[in-house]
Amino acid sequence: MNKVGELVEEFLKNKTSSEMSDFLKGILTPKELDELTMRLQIVKLIKKGLPHQEIARRLEVGIATVTRGSREIRMGRFKKV
Repeated sequence: MNKVGELVEEFLKNKTSSEMSDFLKGILTPKELDELTMRLQIVKLIKKGLPHQEIARRLEVGIATVTRGSREIRMGRFKKV
């Protein structure tokens, strides 16, 4: 199993929100956790149809960060978000 697959398997072992929250806080620094939550917000706003410039301004991130999220959506990711 590759490293990403191993990480996915560990994620799947967490059955409750509390377990997942504890797991994430254990493996990520506070900054990494903030970055992940920010990327999720970016994806949600893109899917709502907000312009990239508006998302970047609203979330105080670079346009490249927003564009990356958009590119991942076009590649077929985030179907359930």
